[in-house]
Amino acid sequence: MTAAVVGTGSIGVAFALVFARAGMTVRCWDPLPESMQRAKGDLADRLTRLDAHGLLAERPHEVAARVSFASTLSEAVQGATLVQECAPERLDLKRSLFAELAGSTGDEVVLASSSSAIRPSAIAEDLPATDRILVGHPGNPPYLLPVIEVVPSPATSAQTVEHARATYSAARLRPVALRREVEGFVFNRLQGALLREAYCLLRDGVAGVEDIDTVVRCGLGRRWSVIGPFETADLNTRGGIAAHAEKLGPAYARMGAERGQHDPWTPELVAQAEAERRALLPLEQWEDRVRWRDERLMALTAFENSADA
Repeated sequence: MTAAVVGTGSIGVAFALVFARAGMTVRCWDPLPESMQRAKGDLADRLTRLDAHGLLAERPHEVAARVSFASTLSEAVQGATLVQECAPERLDLKRSLFAELAGSTGDEVVLASSSSAIRPSAIAEDLPATDRILVGHPGNPPYLLPVIEVVPSPATSAQTVEHARATYSAARLRPVALRREVEGFVFNRLQGALLREAYCLLRDGVAGVEDIDTVVRCGLGRRWSVIGPFETADLNTRGGIAAHAEKLGPAYARMGAERGQHDPWTPELVAQAEAERRALLPLEQWEDRVRWRDERLMALTAFENSADA
């Protein structure tokens, strides 16, 4: 399997590493020769550090050997089944690149943008190959944060979405296919909600930046490394997420209203969340899952204590 990476900044290097570590052939291209030269050194550095932590199944030079740097865009995409665009976050630049990519790749090739917030429909509008264009937004850095959002536009074909998911899965990422496009996708909307509140707490004199970071680092972040927000709510209250919403929903509604946000947890919305959680975890297994959560946090705490010793 061959992947092409267009743009060799930090995200481009990271994707090259991800694909090559999974055994894929990778061809990289950037319009700036100095960027490609710097990328070679960055790739070697990251591989060396991953190897030092036991995170490579091969020697660094064996992984690096699967990555090459092309002199032209058409050379880079030759034979690729997926093209990962990693250019700067500028719509005009991305549209120009995708117009060229549409004409230099076959009908079966996925054209994926690493955009952090731009909707794929804005990138693909009036371009050829709109059915092959989507966003593949990674966690940063993707060689350590394996989630990747697969975001189709209304014009993206189901075949393209499935092809992208399969390729990312083969690269040992965890693809999450969004049901519809929205600016910022899921990752940055969740991150942005927390960051907006953090700025408000700082502005209102509630806490300073270090104390706010400590709450996230030692509390929310540690728990979220094991389970996400819906499972957290589900496991925090006996009776599950419906009981949690009944007890704490009014308080969260007041906190949202304080910030001018009026998005109540309606009975219908809570029922949807409850149905999806119960499909994942029947209530009779709730106590076992709580113990599992605690065991994972215990293991994490023990590891951190040993690392600090």
